[in-house]
Amino acid sequence: MSASHLHREIEKLKRGLLILAARVEEALRRAVRAVEKRNAALAREVILDDPRIDVMEVELEEECLKALALHQPVAGDLRFVVAVLKINNDLERIGDLAVNIAENACALADAPRAAVSFELGAMARKALALVRMSIESLVERDAALARKVLAGDDEVDDMNRRIFAAAREAMKRDPSSLDVFVRFLSVSRHLERVADHATNIAEDVIYLLEGEIVRHGGALRESGAAAAPFDGGE
Repeated sequence: MSASHLHREIEKLKRGLLILAARVEEALRRAVRAVEKRNAALAREVILDDPRIDVMEVELEEECLKALALHQPVAGDLRFVVAVLKINNDLERIGDLAVNIAENACALADAPRAAVSFELGAMARKALALVRMSIESLVERDAALARKVLAGDDEVDDMNRRIFAAAREAMKRDPSSLDVFVRFLSVSRHLERVADHATNIAEDVIYLLEGEIVRHGGALRESGAAAAPFDGGE
């Protein structure tokens, strides 16, 4: 197989990844809206759409494996295909988290409205932005953008802690709404996990482009286990 065939396959993988990312982002956006609006019908749409995301994840994995088998990529191209395989899995997990949020939305739909305001909307927007930035950093081969995702994850962690603290105080004031507060805490935790998966993607992009392992504080990098930067297969 020629290099041009391989590069066409890589472009196909990019397109597939972007399509999956867009589908996952929309699922997460609708799930959060269902929580905010107490809209059970919208939440059920997210749940019913999840099998399609699963199918897309499997199809993209198969395309990656086909590229590995038929084209036997090396150097930067090989690392790119492997990165897509890993990121594909992270996106599927984000889709699962959107379903978890939607399930909480269904439970909240008929629950009494608690007299407390959580910053779930801001947290959701931040988590969505991190997912979008992480995918863009891969497509644009932008390590600086990927590093912004790592910094943004700390902000989401802070939001999660503030929501937990607010919910704890609210539970003391209004024990009768305990189930509602627990549901909001569950949504917050799922959003924090979404940001974690976006961070995983960004860390893979940094390693792909710079050969620098930033996961676990860069412990592996310090041991000397670093790869050559991504050269686009040239």
